[in-house]
Amino acid sequence: MSDSITPLVPAEGWHVMHLYYSIDQSQWSLLSESEKREAKTELSQLVQEIRSHPKTQLLVFAVATPKADLGFMLLTPDLQDATHFEKRLTLALGPDVLTPTYSYLSQTERSEYTTTSEQYAQDTLIGEKGLTEGSPEFNEALAEFDERMKHYLQHRLYPVLPDWPAICFYPMSKRRSPHDDYNWYSLDHEARARLMKGHATTGRKYAGKILQLITGSTGLDEHEWGVTLLAKDTMEIKNIVYEMRFDEVSARFAEFGDFYIGMQLPLNELFKRICL
Repeated sequence: MSDSITPLVPAEGWHVMHLYYSIDQSQWSLLSESEKREAKTELSQLVQEIRSHPKTQLLVFAVATPKADLGFMLLTPDLQDATHFEKRLTLALGPDVLTPTYSYLSQTERSEYTTTSEQYAQDTLIGEKGLTEGSPEFNEALAEFDERMKHYLQHRLYPVLPDWPAICFYPMSKRRSPHDDYNWYSLDHEARARLMKGHATTGRKYAGKILQLITGSTGLDEHEWGVTLLAKDTMEIKNIVYEMRFDEVSARFAEFGDFYIGMQLPLNELFKRICL
C-alpha cells in the first residue's frame, strides 16, 4: 500500500473478509488456452503474495453448492490491505470471469462473556472445588486457568487456521423481539453470561474435531457475528450446529443467515474443479 494512505488497523484483532464468487463459464470459454494458463498463474501468484503479507492468512476453497463456485477467507490487520487484496482477487482470472455472489466483513474479537481469573477463583476453585485461596492447589489450578485463557484469547484475536478440508461459514444475530423473553439485549449481563457459558460447554465437546472462530460484525455488515467452522468431516459440522440449537441461547435468541460450505483444495485441484 502507498505510504500516503492511512492504515485502518483495529486496536486489537484482525479484519476478516469472506468472499464468494461464481465463474462465468461463457467468459472463461472465450479465453485461449494460453490466456487461461496465464490467468491461473496470476491467481496462483496473487494467492502466494497475499499469504506472504505480514500477519495475513488466506484460505481458498471450492464451494459445494451453486450458491458460488469459489471462496476466499482473508484475515489481515489493515482494512486498506484487505480491500486492496479483495479487488485484485476479483480480477485475477480476468475481467468478468469472477462475479461476486456474497461477501461478509467482520473482525476477530474477544468475548465479553469470557470468565475472568477472579470469577474462576471464586466460583470454581473456591465455590465448587472447595480449595483454600492461596493454597498450593489453588495457586496451581489458577495458574493453569490463566495459561489456558491466554491461549484462548490468542486464538480469538489472532487465530492460526488449519488446512482442514471442510469449511463452513454463516452469519448470525441475536433476536430483538418486542417480547422481553426473546430480546437478548433486554437481559442483564449476568443472565447473558450464564447462557453463553452453557453454549460454550457444548462447543468444547468438539475440541479437536471442530475449529470454531467467532468474529464480530456489528456496524460492519448486516448481521452481528460471523461463524467459521473448520473440520475434517462435514458430519461434525452438522452435529455441532444441530446440538447447539438446543442450547437455550440459540433456541430462544439466535437468528441465522445462509450457510456456505466449502472444501479447501490445493490450487491445481481447485482449478480442475472450477475452471471447466
